This record gives sequence, C-alpha cells and structure tokens, in this order.
Amino acid sequence: MTGTGRFKVFGVYVSEPVHDALEASVYEAAGVVDLEDYFDATGSVPAGDPGAEAIDAILTDVSEAFATLYDDADFDAVSRLDPDAFELVQLAATPERVTRAREQFRAAATIQDTDLRTVHTAILAAHFDIPAATADR
Repeated sequence: MTGTGRFKVFGVYVSEPVHDALEASVYEAAGVVDLEDYFDATGSVPAGDPGAEAIDAILTDVSEAFATLYDDADFDAVSRLDPDAFELVQLAATPERVTRAREQFRAAATIQDTDLRTVHTAILAAHFDIPAATADR
C-alpha cells in the first residue's frame, strides 16, 4: 500500500465484451455492481476499498503475465473495431501499480505502432481469455 494508504484512479478504453468481463470479475471479487459509476475520475479512493483492491489484484496479474498476454493478444482484431466501440472505464489501483501498467501499455502501443485503446482491449481480453469483440458488439 502507498504511504497515504490511498488508491489512484486511472482510465482504460476497452470494448464492451472486455468491459463486461472486467465488471464481472470485480463483482465476483468485491461485490461492485456498477463499475462504470464506482470510481470518481477526480477523486481519491481510500485504503481498503474492495473494488480498488480487486482491480489492483487484476493489474498485478496482468503486470506479472504481461509478456505472455502480449503474445496472446489479438491486436489485429482489436484494430479493426469501430473507434466508437470502446468505452472509457475508470479503475483504481495503487499508484505504483498504475505507473507500472501505464508503462507496459505504452511500451506495447509503441511496439505495435497503435493506440492505447487497442492495447488496453487486446491485453485485457487476453487476460480474461475472451474475444475482444463479438459479432453483435
């Protein structure tokens, strides 16, 4: 935990299926019903917040497995999605975890020569082992 005992809010752009998987995972771990409205983009999140702890755990797993997730990610499929198919989701994690995730996502975007929404969606889809998009979404 950080010295202040708080979590940092940050945003990721994901496709609807990835948003649904993320929301289901946080619901199972912490009982958060509506992830979309759970975190205030301008506020801080206190220590012990169950939703932030659940997301911090997801980001820990993503960071630790990033190389494998990168190899498994379908960047090409995500790059073909309509730009309006992405949703901004506010998440929270420890500042250190947020910094590490941002570094990894930016590095992947540079290597893939693509935008962050493509990387966020592709990596998280690989983490949840789901397609980044479905025929209807």
